[in-house]
Amino acid sequence: MNITFELSESDLEHFREVMQRARENAGSLTEAQIVENARTLLKQVWTSDASDFIRERMHRLETLIGMVVDSGWGLEQDDRERVLQALSYFSEPEDLIPDDIPGLGFLDDAIMIDIVTRELEHEIQAFRDFCVFRAAETNRLGESADELERSDWLEERRKQLHSRMRRRRRRGRRGGNGGNSPFSLF
Repeated sequence: MNITFELSESDLEHFREVMQRARENAGSLTEAQIVENARTLLKQVWTSDASDFIRERMHRLETLIGMVVDSGWGLEQDDRERVLQALSYFSEPEDLIPDDIPGLGFLDDAIMIDIVTRELEHEIQAFRDFCVFRAAETNRLGESADELERSDWLEERRKQLHSRMRRRRRRGRRGGNGGNSPFSLF
């Protein structure tokens, strides 16, 4: 069965406000605490009877966490802050739908993941490309990941992907090809 719904501008405004409150509440948390709270949500979902719809979105949350914790990716502070702001929602103990409601508890989390991954589409694509390049080069060279992290080739590729990510994000804000949605959390 396929169920779809559309969020109106007032619905999106509500999510903006919820995200803003979550960011404010998470202001006293460290980066490590924000990441750990997102990981805790993942553990709760994986051990629950959550729907495939919700589980699929949790893989996207894993990607967001990876962007922050992957030392090889090395997000610059502004970009890192955008991802941490997105993750801050998952530090909110009282989110829109209490997580312990069977079948629905993680629905608001899944919706917020959809929203933030659209906002961070260029960052996510660049990170995924980096992971693919790193894995392919590791396989090709037979080097350990640590040795590859120190390679000039990977550093140059990382810089190129970061540059592409920012360029696409700027173009998207101007309404160019492949831009972000008009809804903005950041």
